[in-house]
Amino acid sequence: MYAVSTAGLKGINAVGHRGWVTVKCRICATKLDTTLDIVYVCPHCRDKYEAYFCAADARRLHYRCPFCGRRLELITPWIAEKRGIR
Repeated sequence: MYAVSTAGLKGINAVGHRGWVTVKCRICATKLDTTLDIVYVCPHCRDKYEAYFCAADARRLHYRCPFCGRRLELITPWIAEKRGIR
């Protein structure tokens, strides 16, 4: 039987670290928390360009990706439902 140690879970490796849930808006570079903020993403360009967008920039782009022209998707629908948005 092995003993479980938490000595290695410090800093950015710790469970619940802000870096795990924080993304930047591709247009205005606003830091967005995916657990609190409304975040839109292009599913096609997510990995290639890190195409995350804040609600204001998504509206300004008419909910279309500036890189490929596809429709942006809401990745935080429970927050939008709670706030009564789209």
